[in-house]
Amino acid sequence: MDMKKRVSLELRHRSPTEVQELVLDNCRSGEGKIEGITEEFSNLELLSLINVGLTSVADIPKLDKLKKLELSDNRISGGLEVLAERLVNLTHLNLSGNKFKDISTLEPLKKLPQLKSLDLFNCEVTNLADYRESIFKLLPQLTYLDGYDIDDCEASDSDGEGDGVEDEDEEGLEGESEDFDEEEEEDEEDIVAEEDDDDDSNEDEVKVNGDVDSEDDDEEDDEDDDEDSSPAKGEKRKRDPEDEDDDDEDDD
Repeated sequence: MDMKKRVSLELRHRSPTEVQELVLDNCRSGEGKIEGITEEFSNLELLSLINVGLTSVADIPKLDKLKKLELSDNRISGGLEVLAERLVNLTHLNLSGNKFKDISTLEPLKKLPQLKSLDLFNCEVTNLADYRESIFKLLPQLTYLDGYDIDDCEASDSDGEGDGVEDEDEEGLEGESEDFDEEEEEDEEDIVAEEDDDDDSNEDEVKVNGDVDSEDDDEEDDEDDDEDSSPAKGEKRKRDPEDEDDDDEDDD
């Protein structure tokens, strides 16, 4: 698919001024030039033109808000002056897999004061002696070259990606999350305390009931003993032999 048609599809019935990110990877550019992108994309912040057959960036329009430009896997070998003139707020530039051979071809990037990340993977220039030292010296505004800073510390995924608004939102969400967690912990403590109180009250009830039941059992046992010791109702008491002897003596 050619680049102009791809741009039309990516618009999806929006006006160019509404688009902030435009990804045109793997489409075909006519004669190795940028097509279909104009200054009407005035709010564009990310433009991706990976593997589209570019040999020149001369036709890139003036895009004052563009921060990230992906140009990897093309056939660009120079002509970067136009980037410094038209993309004054560029912070990330990926030129990996292009035809840059000499450090001098990268000198125009000195005029991009906001540039903090530059990628040149798989470019011949990376094979030069003292390549990294030379680039950091040429472009002192750089923080990362090929994903690492001047001390060989790797860049994190989020480095330089946000504009500060997202970070503030995330901090706010984290604060809300912490408050919510604290409230949950307090609720759980209240529930546990209530359960402990219920358990104590249940134990007291069981103890009281147990004492009452024990007293009732004792009373029942006493009544049973009394019943066993007294003669049965309606029965005549048997006379003992001694009583009979006493009666005989009296008769005599």
